[in-house]
Amino acid sequence: MKSRTESAIALGEHIVADPGICHGKPTFKGTRILVQQVLEDVAEGKSWDFISQVRWGGRLPLAAIAEAVRLAQSALLDQ
Repeated sequence: MKSRTESAIALGEHIVADPGICHGKPTFKGTRILVQQVLEDVAEGKSWDFISQVRWGGRLPLAAIAEAVRLAQSALLDQ
């Protein structure tokens, strides 16, 4: 039997897709914060400091937000 961590797919240093968490949608490691939610905040023009500190109470490092933006950019440009 596989453990939850064995079925998880690392998408980056800070981002993971785990079928046992949020139906496998990309989340930030150690949280249930959806990458989609953070990208929506970025698209709405919210500052990364606001997203990290206010919206998510400091549980989301700026490096994780940067990684989400880079991965989204890469996914869009690689198509």
